[in-house]
Amino acid sequence: MIKNDFQLIEVNEGNVTETGFYCYMSKKNTEGYRRKLNWLKARFAEGLKIKMLKLPERGFIEYIPGEYAWRPVDAKGYMFIHCLWVVGRSKGKGLATVLLNECIKDARKEGMRGVAMITGQGNWLVGKKLLLKNGFEPVDQAPPSFDLMVKKFSNYPSPSFTADWDKNMKKHRDGLTVFRSDQCPYIDDAVANVADTAKELGVDYRVIDLKSSRDVQTLSPSAYGVFGILYNDRLLSYHYLLKKELIKRISDL
Repeated sequence: MIKNDFQLIEVNEGNVTETGFYCYMSKKNTEGYRRKLNWLKARFAEGLKIKMLKLPERGFIEYIPGEYAWRPVDAKGYMFIHCLWVVGRSKGKGLATVLLNECIKDARKEGMRGVAMITGQGNWLVGKKLLLKNGFEPVDQAPPSFDLMVKKFSNYPSPSFTADWDKNMKKHRDGLTVFRSDQCPYIDDAVANVADTAKELGVDYRVIDLKSSRDVQTLSPSAYGVFGILYNDRLLSYHYLLKKELIKRISDL
């Protein structure tokens, strides 16, 4: 059953400084928060939208026209969802579907072909069960467990993944390489963990800064796109790792 006594806040260029953007709300003085805020201010002109559940409910959705997606996809003509989170006591109330329907409604209003999103079995991405339940279907896959899910409004060509994962990884054969962007405020802390780990292990370390949606769509080492950790051209993770987890993954290679 869908909860019906909730309120939504639409975040935009005029109110984002006051409302925040859900993530890192208690850490507004951090570098990660500042980077995300500046990233958002540049994206609103491209049609990016964020809608948050008003407290005490906790959740949000972020989406953008597909040609500007910060994921390695060719999704022009589709609305593309970057993030969809519902957490804590707000789970199990149908609020993820409410947020998803906000995106679908906006995509129809803007005359788009449909809505697309990447799902995964690990951290930082929604599983595909929710999307299947809401009329999405898988149209492309990427290793190790990513699915590109789409809800089409008519019989249009499907979106697809764009990056050549193996080629992108083989360019970085020595030491630790971290791909980063400002799309997620947690990435700044995640990059610092990689730097500390490299120093502790005495290995080479470099950062590849993904500065545009085009960079993400062509250079990414995984389907998550905006963050990735490589060691000797092997993908260790597309999401945040604690130092001890990162050291273990390196030692297991």
